[in-house]
Amino acid sequence: MVWLIDSYDFGVIVIDGRRYTSDVTISRGRVLDGWRRREGHRLYLEDLDEVLKVETQPEVLIVGTGYSGLMEVSKEVEEALRSRGIELIAQPTKRACQTLNQLLRSGRRVAAAFHLTC
Repeated sequence: MVWLIDSYDFGVIVIDGRRYTSDVTISRGRVLDGWRRREGHRLYLEDLDEVLKVETQPEVLIVGTGYSGLMEVSKEVEEALRSRGIELIAQPTKRACQTLNQLLRSGRRVAAAFHLTC
């Protein structure tokens, strides 16, 4: 199933008609809300366990870094993804939602993790 982002604004994302008010991940045709991280404004590899522990790895991981782009992606994440051959796109969440929609339409294997505030 292909999930498209209908809309995003500070603290709220609508995916395929369903409204979410907590951080979400999208992987393997599933949306998981309530995504938690070790630190709220820094992304570590362990924070992506649910997204990356799959048989078929995504070609691209899109990280929405928040409304103002304040969440940092650690070097550990960048290096681990590169070593697995996964392209990382980290952008403020509004732009990341647009990027996800474009890439899903292209047929690429894409996963996403969106921070909805900050």
